[in-house]
Amino acid sequence: MTRSLDDQALEILRANDRGGYTVPTARLYPYQWNWDSAFAALGFSFVDRDRAWAEIETLFDAQWPDGMVPHIIFRRNDPDYFPGPDIWQTNVDPPTSGHSQPPVASSIVYEMVERGDASDLARAHALLPKLIAYHRWFHTARDHQGTGVLGIVHPWESGRDNCPDWDLGMDRIEIADDLGPYQRRDIGHVDPAERPQPAQYDRYLTIIKFGRECGWNHAELARNGPFWMADPGIQFILMRADRDLLRLAQAVGETAAIPEIEAWIAHLEDGCQQLWNPDAGAFCAKDLRTGTFSPCLTNAAMLAHYAGAGTEGQRQRMAETARRVVDDVAFAFPSWDPRGSAFESRRYWRGPIWAVVNYMIQKGLAEHGETRLADRIKTDTLALIARSGFCEYFDPLTGDGLGGRDFTWTAAIHIALSSDATTARAA
Repeated sequence: MTRSLDDQALEILRANDRGGYTVPTARLYPYQWNWDSAFAALGFSFVDRDRAWAEIETLFDAQWPDGMVPHIIFRRNDPDYFPGPDIWQTNVDPPTSGHSQPPVASSIVYEMVERGDASDLARAHALLPKLIAYHRWFHTARDHQGTGVLGIVHPWESGRDNCPDWDLGMDRIEIADDLGPYQRRDIGHVDPAERPQPAQYDRYLTIIKFGRECGWNHAELARNGPFWMADPGIQFILMRADRDLLRLAQAVGETAAIPEIEAWIAHLEDGCQQLWNPDAGAFCAKDLRTGTFSPCLTNAAMLAHYAGAGTEGQRQRMAETARRVVDDVAFAFPSWDPRGSAFESRRYWRGPIWAVVNYMIQKGLAEHGETRLADRIKTDTLALIARSGFCEYFDPLTGDGLGGRDFTWTAAIHIALSSDATTARAA
């Protein structure tokens, strides 16, 4: 008997469980990743509530004293991954990387509370101080000038590692001449044609070298580091997370936190207008050193509806562009506009589809009445998984599965979307 996709998805979550935390996939990513872990919790929450909460709680056990939740937690040494803790040298316990990742945790926690009971609310209440500290860190360390625009210090902080958005900032980085020889491990597990190119990796490591040498001082990284760009993905994910954090604070009666969170939301709403690129008719990444915009619509920009960002007219214009984009591909939603010169349908974040971003896009579109577009993205996501398996990402032109296999967050999103579909049919 053929196992159902739901059964296969749950088996992947279990197989990638390392005892309280999951890895994204064996060998290629052998540690705990920040937003991967949050989405793993979302998947577990439909089948094992206690295990879902443990995933989030374990992630926040690695929170830095200043509130940052790092993008990688190196819970055990594994030579299959580079760069490991000896390269980052953050001098924290457990060892971690030196920057963060898209802060989806509060939104996942709120989803779990919405579908839960009093015990879920109690665990959310216990986590609330850590969630607030994490958001406060983003609002200060990544907006040190108080502009309402969040910057990132490394492309990896965006979660969209080699997206063409970052070419503006990356091309200006002078590669350090003392990086020494190093051996990438990712291209031993995945076709190099699907991964970032060597020159990009040299620049990634140059940024890490700067961070290491300044003792991972966030103010120094933002002011003088090799890379400092605004990311609509981070901006919109934090906006949504702030709104969900506000709902959590209200649900548990933490009224003292409410004014600060409301101020964060208002500040980011104002800041979003600095990311509107009238030439592209979309919110775009921006080099904060030069003021130059990235030129194209991305899947991250499509999170404006999810965040409730921009004016109604701006969101409508983006939806119009999105309808054109989905007509240009066999499956939606590509990570880069297929008409853009930098589009590569198979190379990591330069064109492929990512189930986790699709999950947030379709959720936001549905909430703002863009039902047909939301349904197309949701249907395509499930169709890609049914066609090509639980892959890390997918070719929007052919539907081929790419990157790592048996991927945790793809399995988690399948569970969430298929559960939503089951609920809708039952209703």
